[in-house]
Amino acid sequence: MSLEAISRVPEADEETPSNTYTIRPNFKHKFRPAVVKDLIHKILMEQLSDKRFASDQAKLWTTQISDNIRAQLKELSLERYKYVVQVVIGEQRGEGVKMGCRCFWDSDTDNYAQDIFMNVIPAHTHSCIYHTCAYTTHT
Repeated sequence: MSLEAISRVPEADEETPSNTYTIRPNFKHKFRPAVVKDLIHKILMEQLSDKRFASDQAKLWTTQISDNIRAQLKELSLERYKYVVQVVIGEQRGEGVKMGCRCFWDSDTDNYAQDIFMNVIPAHTHSCIYHTCAYTTHT
């Protein structure tokens, strides 16, 4: 590289790039938990309403559901968000189940949406419970 190229001063009519880094999303690009909850519920109904619990199929179902939810979230075009989708499938036999998650996040920009879908088949005494949660964090 020549000394001339290094010492070149931009001319007055040349545009210099401005800093486009945004720390917070603007209002129309914020994560909306209600919209995502509806999206999750729709996907769970489509993919699980006719299924019976099968432990050998649960891993495949969780992978398909989480991939589908993640793809639908990306179609929302929320810039600069990272998504974590967690899907849990279990058999409900009368015992209680509690789940928890801990995250460090900014309460102004980060959020989550969740939905619980229970499939009760009348001919059986037990049902399936499906818990899905989508977490977002603004980067």
